[in-house]
Amino acid sequence: QVQLVESGGGLVQAGGSLRLSCTASGRTFSFYGMGWFRQAPGKEREFVSAISRSGGSTYYADSVKGRFTISRDNAKNTVLLQMNSLIPEDTAVYYCASSRGNWRLERSYDYWGQGTQVTVSS
Repeated sequence: QVQLVESGGGLVQAGGSLRLSCTASGRTFSFYGMGWFRQAPGKEREFVSAISRSGGSTYYADSVKGRFTISRDNAKNTVLLQMNSLIPEDTAVYYCASSRGNWRLERSYDYWGQGTQVTVSS
């Protein structure tokens, strides 16, 4: 059974940084692209960032480009999201997910973590 467990969320002031971590189990981690999504209250889910199986290719939503960095460590079955220069609009529950196909496509993600809350105060 595939399990994804996120950690690293919390409360931070605008301009601050947080690093989210997601550890996976139950499937061969290096075979699958990984992504981060977020959902704020009353808003649709947003595809924030993703990374290829090897880590050599990445995707960022325009809203986070230049501020967030995704990376992965296949030896540790972990994907990270470094979030810098946080703004209140980044407040949301952040979800880690695993892709069964084209990791650039939101519909390819078939396993999800439970989410971690990120709150950015102004």
